[in-house]
Amino acid sequence: MNDAPRPGETSEALYARARDVLAGGISHEGRYAEAGPKYIARAAGSRKWDVDGNEYVDYAMGSASLLLGHAHPDVIAAISEQVPLGTFYADCHAREVEWGEAVQRLIPCAEQVRFTGTGTEATMLAVRLARAHSGRPKVLRFEGHYHGWHDYALMGSKSPFETVPSLGVPPGAQASVVVVPPDIDRVDEALGADPEIGSVICEVSGANYGCVPLPEGFLGKLRGIATRREVVLIFDEVITGFRWSPGGFQARDGIVPDLTSLAKILTGGLPGGAVAGREPIMRLLDPAVTSSGLRPGVVHKGTFNASPLVAAAGVAALRHVATGDPQRHADAMASRLRRGMRGILETHQVPGTVYGDSSTFHIHFGECRDGSVVGIPAASIRGAPKALVEGLRAGMRSGGVDLMSYMCGVTSWAHGDDDIELTLTAFEDSVRQLIDDGLLPLQVDDV
Repeated sequence: MNDAPRPGETSEALYARARDVLAGGISHEGRYAEAGPKYIARAAGSRKWDVDGNEYVDYAMGSASLLLGHAHPDVIAAISEQVPLGTFYADCHAREVEWGEAVQRLIPCAEQVRFTGTGTEATMLAVRLARAHSGRPKVLRFEGHYHGWHDYALMGSKSPFETVPSLGVPPGAQASVVVVPPDIDRVDEALGADPEIGSVICEVSGANYGCVPLPEGFLGKLRGIATRREVVLIFDEVITGFRWSPGGFQARDGIVPDLTSLAKILTGGLPGGAVAGREPIMRLLDPAVTSSGLRPGVVHKGTFNASPLVAAAGVAALRHVATGDPQRHADAMASRLRRGMRGILETHQVPGTVYGDSSTFHIHFGECRDGSVVGIPAASIRGAPKALVEGLRAGMRSGGVDLMSYMCGVTSWAHGDDDIELTLTAFEDSVRQLIDDGLLPLQVDDV
């Protein structure tokens, strides 16, 4: 059986092998490409290299998990030191305590912490805790917001929002989720009309890490309504956590939820996640506490929760996160990128804008209001023609730049001036090509 890596094997050849063994030929549907996915051989700092010899400035950055950049020396050292001591014990260990203390210091709502295996597991556990604490079975969520792929996260995650974008989700799970647009009056109306809603979950950046921003002041008002209606407020900070500031969005903007889901930067880019929250809610996980006749009140297991290897990486990463230096640098790089891309659109008289909060950037082609997409329907923001999206992404890759998803990306501590200049050149070349191909300027009726 010849299944070992083959020196010099191309992405095309690897994909041919993958189609015979992996479902769909991939391990994540977001990595699918009609022409076949690219296969990465290595990465360092702000760059990655595929098996075909192409080099990219990376704005996916481990799906936003690598605030410090690829293969940060301190994270690599922490992992390397832990490996010979054992990768997994199935027992408690000192690193998990140190890791939890780091989260507690940084995240305002983190009176207590429970580690999970993934970000999806973190939102799943947060919803279970919220239901248990409130005694009410339904959760309210917002159109287009992403909270992982479990049954209770899919309803409303993708347009059309009134349907589930997957087979296999039972009707009971669908019925337990109430989906509304991010309109504060609609939220209050829904909570007032349905006494079974006991919790609200929100992607605090707005849908898809800020691609569809929330209205001004929305989260502060949401905190007020959740308190008045006595529902549990869950902030999904899987991406914003530690990126928007050392303490995430909630620390930066001073709006504190009852529970928070965390992952990505939390782990230094390794698999894992966490729920952090108020002690009266987190107490439901305590095996020494009886809740409604159950010990613990809320069941949560997971073989690899807080594994020593992941905890070592997480502790090393959060030491840098706590200084604020990575965020300040990444934010500055993203700001420069957004400003330069907007200038290119203006130069070529292409309607659109490039926007984003913190260290993110989102490209929007088409009409906008004073350079902002706030108030534009999500379907319009996310509804650019497929040929345009694929044309931009292909053009950027040809210029040595890899975006994260759709027409978006994130920066890191490792991105520098050379990366920004190369990216702006690739963007301008791509815009010129899209104009030549007749895909730009985008007409309103094209969306």
